Amino acid sequence: MSRRWWFAAAAAIVAAGGWYAFRPERAFLDRTVREALPNGAGAEVVLSGSFHSNAHETRGTATVYRLPDGRQVLRLSEFQTSDGPDVVVYLVAAPDVNDDRTVSDAGFVHLGPLKGNVGDQNYDVPLDLDLSRYRAVTIWCRRFAVNFGTAPLS
Repeated sequence: MSRRWWFAAAAAIVAAGGWYAFRPERAFLDRTVREALPNGAGAEVVLSGSFHSNAHETRGTATVYRLPDGRQVLRLSEFQTSDGPDVVVYLVAAPDVNDDRTVSDAGFVHLGPLKGNVGDQNYDVPLDLDLSRYRAVTIWCRRFAVNFGTAPLS
């Protein structure tokens, strides 16, 4: 086989790997979520805060609710951020997060993959989690270890 064929094959593999790692189409497409607050009647606000941007523009409100059945739910409202590969929601054991290192240094609880980069969405909060310690919600890209944005809770 010719050298040109090997070069073309290697270029195709590199391009596919780059696409998989960066998922460039997500920079142009939004995933919108419109979840209702479960058992919203009688829900009590435990903590709340507004998002500020870190690596990507992020806005909206994060609120922890205690539902009438005793469950706790984190709700992202009027939420918007960039989409990306392997983006998740963390509660971080810090009062606020303005960088990437604080997340790993302080410790975090994984609440699940980001359901959408736009809209209202809910995440279950473990009942035994000490919310006096975990005081920040961070939108985190695991693939690149990047903090998209954070909402300090009070």
